[in-house]
Amino acid sequence: MPMPQDHSVKARGLTFHYTEWGAASQPPMLCLHGATQTAHSWDDVAPELSASYRVLCLDQRGHGDSDWAPDGDYSRETQAADIDALTDVLGLSRFVLIGLSMGGINAMTFTARHPAKLKTLVIVDVSPEIQASGVEHIRTFVQAADELDSFEAFVERAHQFNPRRSLENIRSRLSYNLKQLPSGKWTWKYDKALRSLEGGFQGNPLANLWEDVRTIGCPTLIIKGGESDILSSDSAAKLQANIPNSHLAVVAGAGHSVMGDNPDGFVAAVREFLKGVRA
Repeated sequence: MPMPQDHSVKARGLTFHYTEWGAASQPPMLCLHGATQTAHSWDDVAPELSASYRVLCLDQRGHGDSDWAPDGDYSRETQAADIDALTDVLGLSRFVLIGLSMGGINAMTFTARHPAKLKTLVIVDVSPEIQASGVEHIRTFVQAADELDSFEAFVERAHQFNPRRSLENIRSRLSYNLKQLPSGKWTWKYDKALRSLEGGFQGNPLANLWEDVRTIGCPTLIIKGGESDILSSDSAAKLQANIPNSHLAVVAGAGHSVMGDNPDGFVAAVREFLKGVRA
């Protein structure tokens, strides 16, 4: 199986970590994880996608091995500005942008402000309208005690939160998202400020997002997890109706974290969509 290369790059006064899969000569694809996750959220699908694309998976500010925001600014506008600066530094143009949840909100915000940079957009299981029950489920998980006695205690908690994943899969993902403290206890790598922010943002990250969505003109794929408690069928259909050049794919057997819950279904949906996009 292909393995990623780890890189760091400076932009806007912060150091950002990202993983890179595939040959540098291939068309670029940038992947943005959800709140409190890491670049390794894409490890289940990046190897397959890297057969045709140079896949770059970013640790967004405050997450993984990227710097925390010194001023605590995690607004969608600020994170979209990060993407703009990073893609300039990395020389990315006409790239495929994929974002899950918080990453999807950042991706929509970026696309509205920098349409010329993108070739296509893939929005994964999020819209300006999300279900309160799903948000509460995530909030309960994120705001639970953040220091536990062992790595395995976090694994057990994460498996209870998402039993679709195997223990082996969860261990692999959490190995990049946890750190051991001098006391011997374990805790999350991400900025603790994100524990009290709505979806990883200040205030309401969905405020005025419909205005941005309605300006999106590039070919867009909306992916909904068939069993998602975040994006309802009605909200997914409304999002599609507000983006003229868009297509909706529902991935069976997947909850909110579609690419990890059903990697094969996710890759198939992305490949089918990109196959129909003109070069």
